[in-house]
Amino acid sequence: MPRMNAEAVAARLAGGTGGTATAGRAPVTLPPAIWIHGDEPLLAIEAADAVRAAARAQGFSERQTLQVDRSFKPAMLAAQAGSLSLFAQLRLIDLRFPAGGKPGKEVLAALADLLRNLPDDLRLLISSARLDKAALASEAVSRVERAGWLVAAEPVSREALPRWIGQRLAAQGQQADDATLTLLADRTEGNLLAAHQEIRKLALLCPPGRLGFEAVRAAVLDVSRFDAMDAVDAMLAGDAARTVRALDALRAEGEPPQRLLWWLADAIRKLARLHDARARGVPLPTAFQEQRVWGAAQAAYRAALSRVDARTAREALLAAAEIDRIGKGVAPGDPWRSMVSLAARLAGAPVPT
Repeated sequence: MPRMNAEAVAARLAGGTGGTATAGRAPVTLPPAIWIHGDEPLLAIEAADAVRAAARAQGFSERQTLQVDRSFKPAMLAAQAGSLSLFAQLRLIDLRFPAGGKPGKEVLAALADLLRNLPDDLRLLISSARLDKAALASEAVSRVERAGWLVAAEPVSREALPRWIGQRLAAQGQQADDATLTLLADRTEGNLLAAHQEIRKLALLCPPGRLGFEAVRAAVLDVSRFDAMDAVDAMLAGDAARTVRALDALRAEGEPPQRLLWWLADAIRKLARLHDARARGVPLPTAFQEQRVWGAAQAAYRAALSRVDARTAREALLAAAEIDRIGKGVAPGDPWRSMVSLAARLAGAPVPT
């Protein structure tokens, strides 16, 4: 089966194609292995839940969950696959990698070994962050693609979010015009989990049919929730408006400035070190590994490297140290105001004269 999008999994298991269930068609037999990977948690969760539900419906009533943490040993895979079940003849192994983690060579090798001789009474569900180029080229992933499904849980772009919300509303019998869909997209700040909560709320508060703009605005509270990494990601990506909005929201919510400054300074420090590594001739992928910059964060740092030069990064580190002094009362000033100014400047906002 070729690679598919996470939102097509449920429909495919129900017997549909192209992400749409087909009435009257028999459910698809669960393939031997399904690997769900990506950076969008809502879509990954929904796809994995659909697989587990299909497994139960098809008789795979016993599920063994393996968490790939520090205590995990690759040999556990073969041990679980070879163990005898006391409760069911058909089993599902649910292998879960931590958020942001990626499968190492030993785990990939163990998966490849298991997939070469996967028992007929066993199904394998794997969940992980987005796979990098090396993992996608591994034998384990190739065998999953040949025997089952490789599923990508990709983020929905800001431009596509109103349409995505409209599809979700339609699935629960509601419709909205473009202005209302844009309102919902703006309110949820591209966070699909938040958007999903608001959509479900509208199902409870509003009747089926056409939703009015004012009714939706009255029903939907401001769910633009931010954490420190939202501000850092926006700064690195060059989105000055979102950077300032995130910092203002964090201040209003009572976020300690020292904690936020730590995250900002850590990102600036990595940026300066990446510049130093490039100056020494270190390939950028190697520099990313050295600084522990993984997955989608690499694109943000690439954007920042092209926008913020080495000298500016070093000056920003000195500015962060001064903000720390302000926060401790050693130097005069407002730490929040200084932090907003620094982050916005690094995000590309015009410097006032």
